[in-house]
Amino acid sequence: MERDIGPLKIPATIQELQARVAAAFGRHPLCREVRFDVVSTPKTRSGANWTVSMSAVPPDAIWEASELVADIQDAYTLAA
Repeated sequence: MERDIGPLKIPATIQELQARVAAAFGRHPLCREVRFDVVSTPKTRSGANWTVSMSAVPPDAIWEASELVADIQDAYTLAA
């Protein structure tokens, strides 16, 4: 029986996730003006239990902001 042994997601609080997303957006010149909120969601099959609601996204930053959020979502899960 084979198991997919991938990296486990690190538990983080909403505040920690907000800080990580803010830092990622702050480092990217196109994403510095993105306004966002980290939102708890029901757990899915993929293990996701939080998302980022973005507003005021400059048109040239949509792709980069989405990629940054996806990378952070791959690494962290919302701590209970």
